[in-house]
This record gives sequence, structure tokens and C-alpha cells, in this order.
Amino acid sequence: MNIGIVCYPTFGGSGVLATELGKALADKGHTVHFITYQQPVRLTEFRANILYHEVRVPTYPLFDYPPYESALSSTMVDVVKNNDIDLLHVHYAIPHASSAYMAKKILEKENKYVPTITTLHGTDITLVGRDKTYAPVVAFSINQSDAITAVSENLKQETYKTFKIEKDIEVIHNFVDVRRFARKPIDAFRKVIAPNNERIVLHASNFRKIKRIEDVVKIFNKLNEIVPSKLLLVGDGPERPVIEDLARQLNLFEEIRFVGKQQNMEEIFAVADLFLLPSEYESFGLSALEAMAAGAPVVATNVGGLPEIIIPGVNGYMGNIGDVDQMASYAIDILKEENTFQKFKENARKQAEKFDITRIVPQYEKLYENLYNNFCKRGCK
Repeated sequence: MNIGIVCYPTFGGSGVLATELGKALADKGHTVHFITYQQPVRLTEFRANILYHEVRVPTYPLFDYPPYESALSSTMVDVVKNNDIDLLHVHYAIPHASSAYMAKKILEKENKYVPTITTLHGTDITLVGRDKTYAPVVAFSINQSDAITAVSENLKQETYKTFKIEKDIEVIHNFVDVRRFARKPIDAFRKVIAPNNERIVLHASNFRKIKRIEDVVKIFNKLNEIVPSKLLLVGDGPERPVIEDLARQLNLFEEIRFVGKQQNMEEIFAVADLFLLPSEYESFGLSALEAMAAGAPVVATNVGGLPEIIIPGVNGYMGNIGDVDQMASYAIDILKEENTFQKFKENARKQAEKFDITRIVPQYEKLYENLYNNFCKRGCK
């Protein structure tokens, strides 16, 4: 099939999932067209059947805010017309679902018909989508999609609760390429971080308030008092100055490494002994799943879709939001004894295998095939 994928090109979960899905589809023989404003960060190697179409937004003095949504719709129309696209799969509702609807209507005027799928990822529903400024457009455009998917059962229910959705939402969980993340740690890399063989604790995110990174530092502080450890913080964002100040106040700055945004996360996950994710909300927790694929148990909050991947006492634990003491105790339980730690590591890998790319991508292919065939009964292309 010729598949158009619309996504954000950044380090966020929706962009990562969309890019990895496109690459996996290309590996299976499909031709994939990425449509976004810059090349996706996970799209790093050349493949003959992966194409990138840049959305260019001209700037004019008339516009305080360049009309990206209109430019995106026009680019979708152009890509569909000139590349014989079979369907459009848009990731993250805002503004991709509404832009896809506009593109679809323009194409219909030219007797070209293309089905659209909207995949909901989280904050497009639970945060941004609830804003009264966007809510009516979000609800309308989701309902106008020919198929809707959500990355977790929790997000599906949140969507029904937040918006009046008139169609079925199919849950297709986020996935991970287990083979990619199941690699041996680079000893030299590990020794630089933990020269005295300390445990390595990892957190990776966009450093926003919802991630509660101050809790990460506080959990690490309590853990480090019992189990000598180092903290690796991957990512960047508005909360970084706050975290750095807290680290200095707790005399932890020398125990923490801020490494910024990283692309080759599999090498970083490989050296991690534990992953911390004490967020206020996670629609799924893709970073936690990637950590598990690398054999790192997860201590997280009992929110959103995390209970769908974390089995307490088996591959990690979940605490209440803000309960630093509880989550620190869980971290100590996992890391204090080597035998216990090794059991959690093995269980983490086994759990990740349930969400392996080879299990999840065929679910998307089946959806594509069914949607395309049903749509063409009404007349496509």
C-alpha cells in the first residue's frame, strides 16, 4: 500500500510511534510518505520506500501566527494526488485530524477519495483537547475520521468521557522493537557514569511539569542513601532549571548527569538498572516500555495506561502521585538484592515482548486493509 503518515517530527511519544510504525511498514514492503514540517528525529537512515514531504508555511506580515493547518491540508492534497496514496494515517488529533478532514473534502471535489485514520496519543485528548478553544474542532474532526485508534484502553475511555464520540475507538497499543533494545551495555559507557559500579537510574522525558521530575530527584535521593546509585536524566524542557536547583540543594549534583535530548536511546537504556516515571498522567508510557525491553524494571505512578504494562511486584511497581517515600521504597526493594533485581530484569523483558513490534504492526495492517476495502466499496481514488 501507499500510506501517508502525518505526525509531529519531535521526540514526543506520538512522533516516535508514528515514525517507528512507518519504518516497520516500509520493512514489510509498503511505501510510506511522511508529511510534516521537518524530518522526524527517528527517521535517520535512507530507505527507498520511505519518502518525506515537508510542509512549508510561508510567512506574511499579515499573519501573527502562520497558518500551519492550512498549509498541512494543502500538502496532504498534493501528496495524495501525486503519489497515488491509499490512505492517510494521522497521529495526534491537533491539528492533524482537522487538516486531514479538510484535505479529504478538497480531494472529494476532484473525485478522489482517500480514507483517514486518526490515532489518539494522550495530551491531544487529556490536556490540549480539553481546552475550550480547541474542543469543538477536536471532537468534530475525530468523528469525521474513517477509523479511530487509541494507544491504550485508558485513553480510549478518557476520550469517550471527554468528548461526544460517535464512532468505535479501537485500541492498538504502543509497541517496541525488542530486538533493537535487547543489547548488551557498553562497559566503557557504564564505567564513565558509575565508576564504582553504582546502580544507574534513568529518567527520560520532555521535562514538563506533568512528568514531575522533581519527584524523580527526590526518589533518587532516598534510594541513594541505601543503594549507591547514579541518576541519568535524558531530555530537556522548561523544568530543567528547577531540577538543577533542587539537585544542588540536596547535594546531589555530582550524582546526576544531564545528557539532553538523545536519538540512540537503545544505548542509554542498555546501561540502566531502573527507570523512574512518576508522572501525573501517561496515556501509555512508551519510554517505560522501551526501558523494559532493555531489561530495566520500572517504578512509576498508578495512572493512565501504565497499569496496562506494569505488573506490580513482577516487572516493577506503581505508587500514588507524589508519594516519593513509597516509590523510593519500591526502588530500594528492586535494587538492593541482586537476585531480586535479576528477576525483575528478566520479567521486564518478558513483558515487553507482549508489545513487540512484530505483534502490533500487523494490527495496523489489518485495520488498513479492512478500511481500504470497505471504503473502496463506496468508490475510492
